This record gives sequence, C-alpha cells and structure tokens, in this order.
Amino acid sequence: MKNILKGIVLVLLFAACDTNRVYEDYKAIGRDGWHKDSLASFIVPIDSSGQNHNIYINIRNKGTYPNSNIWLFLEVASPQGQLLTDTVEYILAEKSGQWRGSGIGDLFDNQFLYRRNVHFEESGEYRFSIRQGMRAKNLKGIHDIGLRVEKQN
Repeated sequence: MKNILKGIVLVLLFAACDTNRVYEDYKAIGRDGWHKDSLASFIVPIDSSGQNHNIYINIRNKGTYPNSNIWLFLEVASPQGQLLTDTVEYILAEKSGQWRGSGIGDLFDNQFLYRRNVHFEESGEYRFSIRQGMRAKNLKGIHDIGLRVEKQN
C-alpha cells in the first residue's frame, strides 16, 4: 500500500511541474469498442499571446488491439467557427509485433506529435474532435484517446 501511495504522489508531483502544458485530457473508450461514428471531443482554451504550441495525440491501447496502426480523423474548430479537417496514421506496434510506448501490464501508452510550432490566430475555445478511421464498425482494443497542447520551448 505504501508503494502505491508513493507512486501516486510521484505522478502528481511530475504533473504539477509540467509548466509547458496548456491542456491535457483523455476520453475513455467503452468496453464495446470505439464506434466509427463516436467522437472524442476536447475543448481547449487558448490565449493567443504569440506563443507557439505543439499538439500531441495520446493513445492508450490494450495488448489485444488487433492492428499495428490506427487511422484517425481530426477536426479542429476555431472560436470563430473555422474548421480544419485532417487524417493521420500512427504506428502502435513494430513489425515484430512488439508494442510501442510505455506499458503497464496489458496497457500501452503512446504520445504522438500531431502538429509542431502551431500559432493559434485568435484567443478562445478551440474544439478538437477525434474519430477512429479504421474500417471496423466498433474498433476494439483502444482504451483511451487523449489530446495534449503545450507551449513550444
């Protein structure tokens, strides 16, 4: 029990020291899988003070995920309603079958750079929506999908 509490305290300390983070959140995917029409949406408040940002997509997959990659459809809506759509592919496993990222048990955590050096033109709330782009109606094996926006050094 002491080791668990020490681990939780360490995680909280590291998170508190993350001064570059502007936003980070995860959306859990249900046990039935990630339906092809389900959106993971994130509302990100941005202060457009001239600072550039890096944007990351965070993916937690189970060892039972049936593919080595994942295709995602992204939409980013600005505070004024301008819409950017994009399609990206991320590799979750090596050709050998070994999962990428850090893992605890049967859960693997990856952080992929989506965009580097992004300048948000206006302050306000940006809506990021992510939908799975695989051919499965219900994609099994994805545990969480997340978004991170950080100040660029």
